[in-house]
Formats: sequence, C-alpha cells, structure tokens
Amino acid sequence: MSRQWKIRVPASTANLGPGFDSVGMALSKYLTLHVKQSQEWLFEGNSEHLEGIPKGKENLIYIIADWVAAKYEVELPAAHVKMESDIPLSRGFGSSATAIVAGVELVDQLCNLEMTKEDKAHWASLYEGHPDNVVPSIYGGLVIGSQFEEDTHLVHAGVPTVDLVAVIPSYELSTKESRDTLPEGFTYKAAVAASSIANVLVAAILQDNWKLAGEVMKKDLFHRPYRLPSIPEWQRAELLMEELPVYGATLSGAGPIILFFVPKGKGKEVQLQLRSHYQEQVVEQVSVDADGSTVEVIEADRAAFAAKR
Repeated sequence: MSRQWKIRVPASTANLGPGFDSVGMALSKYLTLHVKQSQEWLFEGNSEHLEGIPKGKENLIYIIADWVAAKYEVELPAAHVKMESDIPLSRGFGSSATAIVAGVELVDQLCNLEMTKEDKAHWASLYEGHPDNVVPSIYGGLVIGSQFEEDTHLVHAGVPTVDLVAVIPSYELSTKESRDTLPEGFTYKAAVAASSIANVLVAAILQDNWKLAGEVMKKDLFHRPYRLPSIPEWQRAELLMEELPVYGATLSGAGPIILFFVPKGKGKEVQLQLRSHYQEQVVEQVSVDADGSTVEVIEADRAAFAAKR
C-alpha cells in the first residue's frame, strides 16, 4: 500500500545574543510538507511565504534529500510535495534551516533510512556548517552545539520557561549580507572576552536565570557591535528594555527580527506595549516549540477518504 506523509518542521532562533553559531531554540512557526510519491518531482507552495519557490530539483529540499540519499548510497524516489509555511523568509527565523531539516526528514521517509535524531542532526548540521538553527528544529526546545569537520556535538537543554515576543520588520536581510558586516577575526584578548560572555549566557539559561541571560545579551561582542548600527528596530529595542517588563532583547539569527525575552505570563502585555512603539512592524507572540520536527504517516486509503469529504 502506498503511503503519504505530513512533515512539520518548526522555525528557530539562533545565537540568543552571544551564543554565536552554537545556541538555538525552536519556535512555534512551521514549515509543513504534504508528500506523496509520484512519477516526477514537483514542489508546490501554498502560502505567501513560499511564493516563487523552485518547483523542481533546484528546490533546496530536494537538494538536501538527494545529498543525504547519496551518503547512504540509496536511490531517491520522486515525490509530489505540497508546502505550507508561516515562517517569514530572510528575517532570522531559520527559514532555510527548516528546508534543510525538511529535506532530511523527507529522504528518511522515502528511502526508509530509519535515522535517529542524532543522525538527522548530524547531516543537517554538516550541510549547514553549524547547528544553531537546524538542530533545534529537529529536537525542539533549546540546543547548544558545535560542528567541527565531520563531528557534531550537541546538548539538548530542554524547553525554557520564558515568553517570547517578536518584532518582525517588513524588509528582508540575507544571512550573507548580515555576515558581511562582521570582522574577519578577533585578537586573543577580544576572543577570550567574547567567549566568556557566551559561557555565562549558556550557564544562565541552563539555570533558567533569564534575568542574567538578558543582561549578558547586551554585552555580546561577537555580532552586536557590528550589526546593531544598521538595524533601527534593534536600536529602539535597546532603549525600550529599560522601561518594559522584559529580561532582554536581541537579534534573531542574522535578523532583522528582534526577539524580546519576557517573564512567563507577561507575553501578551509586552506584545500590546510594543505595538505602540513598532507601528510599522508586525509584533506577535511566539512560543518555544517543544516537539521539533514530526512526521505523520498517512495510509493511501485514509488519504483517499479524506479527499472525498
């Protein structure tokens, strides 16, 4: 009996300030794939965030699936993939990372690879080059990790108890464009200072001490001094943190989304307050996704019944 699949991959936020390229957290926005085997590859986007996506083998999801299939030396069967997404593109919520994870999940199902989460995280992180976006989308919650050549080292740190409010500008900012503002290197002294701040961030989060985590976000030396001047929404957030009941705020990934970290239960209050300060941007609550990527297998007869209803 032929099968169909529903694959759901959560968005993610990377860095959380000084945890550059190594700390990430899954978020409650999703890329969803409805997959059935077919005679040829076809990708269809059914939401505004997927307009203009490649429809054939140039699609990133196919590229990842084919790359992993080659690693396992198996043939990748063709599929018809209908996609939905509420993740804004090139804003800092890991839209490309979700496509990478979706490709890993897709090949796992089409080729019956029976990969573990560790396997999926390894391939996704190896392709991406660092684990901060892709791995939280697989595991859910908060993940701290490092990718070194072929080795992927991960710590799954559970689900943080914090509310999140996102300020989402209308303009896009590519990761490459954002990275071009960063320096080529650090002096030894500067590297020690920057890494010590990142260490305190991780320790504070692991103790659920978000007050301290928010304080060290403002001390980030890896990217804040270089990216802050070009993102006015971030500059405004720095001023607002003094008057709002928040732990802190920082750039989400490469930006330009600004993510506010808020005491549990105060998210709605902060969202309403921020809307008066960011009238030209979308301001919305998001939550930490606890589940990571999920796959639902749908038997063909059940899918046919659903289509007739």
